[in-house]
Amino acid sequence: MSAEGRAALRERDAARCARTSAEAGGLGCLRAKASEGSGMPAIRVPRPAGPILTVSLALAACIAGPAAPRMPAAAEEAAPSRPEMITAEAEQAIRRGEEFLARTQNRDGSWRSSSGGWGVYPCAMTSLGGVALLAGGNTPTQGRYAANVRKAVDYVLGCSSRTGLIARIEEEQRPMYGHGFGMLFLAEAYGMEEDIERQAAIRRVLTRAVALTAKSQSQHGGWLYGPDDNGDEGSVTVTQIQGLRACRNAGIKVPKSVIERACKYLDMCANPDGGISYSYSSRGSSRPAITAAAVATWYNAGAYDSPLAAKALEYCKKQISTQGAHGVFGGHYFYSHLYLAQAMWLSGDANWKEYFPKMRDQLIKIQSAQGSWQGDGVGETYGTAIALIILRLPYQYLPIMQR
Repeated sequence: MSAEGRAALRERDAARCARTSAEAGGLGCLRAKASEGSGMPAIRVPRPAGPILTVSLALAACIAGPAAPRMPAAAEEAAPSRPEMITAEAEQAIRRGEEFLARTQNRDGSWRSSSGGWGVYPCAMTSLGGVALLAGGNTPTQGRYAANVRKAVDYVLGCSSRTGLIARIEEEQRPMYGHGFGMLFLAEAYGMEEDIERQAAIRRVLTRAVALTAKSQSQHGGWLYGPDDNGDEGSVTVTQIQGLRACRNAGIKVPKSVIERACKYLDMCANPDGGISYSYSSRGSSRPAITAAAVATWYNAGAYDSPLAAKALEYCKKQISTQGAHGVFGGHYFYSHLYLAQAMWLSGDANWKEYFPKMRDQLIKIQSAQGSWQGDGVGETYGTAIALIILRLPYQYLPIMQR
């Protein structure tokens, strides 16, 4: 990304903070400080309204005197009510998708996939479903789906073992996926949790999870399906990097060397065509889905000026279609767009405006009558969670995915 592009993003973020500040009575935007020595950019975290905010605003009103005159109805109607390129149809699709997730959540707080081949992945699916609801502005205590988020947090906390692994081994034959998504979900929820004891419980689980991820890193810097596999491949590696980055943003100590070795692993998997191979040891042809995930990961780490990231993004734009699973390697349509959407969003307005309207309209088109999306044969929870995360990116409720 050019210096001009980064400057434009900073100016827009400043303007957005100013608008947020005005709407919240001058409280503005809080910033979550990255851990010391992380090398990660600080992330803007909107603080949800609550009793403290209500009392503070009431007190401020008493001190300041009468409130300003109410905005005329016509002016209120003219004010923008949704992010740019979010249409009424998109909002309806989002509402129906969130209702589907809430309706299909199990009583124990979990969701499961329907694929069956390598397990039903309750930890991974619950974490993705939870992230999707957080992306809608819900927290463990506030929002229409606060109860669903809270139950999902409880379930994922219950998946944590003494070793630090976050997974249901009996149902997940490739547990490091659930572990990575679990770190991501809990780290995002951690800063939104208002109960001190529950926040402490999340922190303990994340601390152990980070230690396990660091311990299970391969000699090349990546990860494989299980913590003791002593191997590596791209898709698992990306889930660990993003989970670690979310933990570090939340203030959990993450060894800088672990992140650096993991990013170096992705560098080593780059092919001359710009794509990323399946793994360092097997190499082979470039995989569009893993390449998209790598770009999002590089940007998450602040490597906006990386020549490898720029070349990989161009590769993805040529190889991944928004119009359906055809043309997407292995049929990984939803997986590819989970990360390509993040990459296009984080890379700036030009790419986002080119990508999002087509992706938005395609998701609206293929949504089922029940409000769900069938995701790559993995199941409706998987597809619906990913579709909602994509459609909710412009709302910027998730710190990990903020510009």
